[in-house]
Amino acid sequence: MELLTLEDVRRMSDNGRRGPVVVGRNQALTPGARAWLASHRVEVVYPQGAGGGGTSAPKYRTLSGGALDEKPEHMTHLKGNILVPKDHPRIAFRGMIDTLEAETMLVQLAAEGYPGLVAELEEVLSFVRRFIRCDVLDEPVGEVRLCGYTAQQLREYSHYPDKHLGQPHFLPSHTDGRALLAVNKLRTLARRTELAAYAAFRDSSGRVEREDIILGLNRLSSLLWIMVIKLKAGQYEHTC
Repeated sequence: MELLTLEDVRRMSDNGRRGPVVVGRNQALTPGARAWLASHRVEVVYPQGAGGGGTSAPKYRTLSGGALDEKPEHMTHLKGNILVPKDHPRIAFRGMIDTLEAETMLVQLAAEGYPGLVAELEEVLSFVRRFIRCDVLDEPVGEVRLCGYTAQQLREYSHYPDKHLGQPHFLPSHTDGRALLAVNKLRTLARRTELAAYAAFRDSSGRVEREDIILGLNRLSSLLWIMVIKLKAGQYEHTC
């Protein structure tokens, strides 16, 4: 068994500036080398799944097939014991979902004088929270039906609000009120989240593997524009 020493791994990683360090089947890391790699956050890969010379299975794996005994700080869970860098597009998408959730609750606070709108935003919040589960567990989003609208109605009403809601498209202004501006900002965040989903689920040829997630987010932004239109038209009861 060949032992890879601290000097070996420093050389293999260009003194900690690059990785991964590949540990072969007949190689093992010395304790000092293992500690140094962990402290410098250098990925260690066992192509044969040797787990550093032992017989137990590695605790974590990477998308490239590498094996890790410890989770580096610059990596996080994609699913199960699969680790990816924290700037992986799927992780960036999940971060956008987290932001969308947080912003939805702030919009509910801004819309407290519109109880019907607050209730609809609670439905939006529940819908948004489904996306992480759908991603991690590979579950389908399912039928999109929000606040009484089907996916087709959301598209139709948001494209032709004058026809269906009696209020044409308009450019929001600071005079439109806090609730309307908050919902409009949430709409823009939903569009950004849709773009993050496209980046997360497209392959090198541009094909998208989770069109249901992208469709769901697209229709969510349509719903939020419908809410803006209805606020402008005075179609929500205002209690204070």
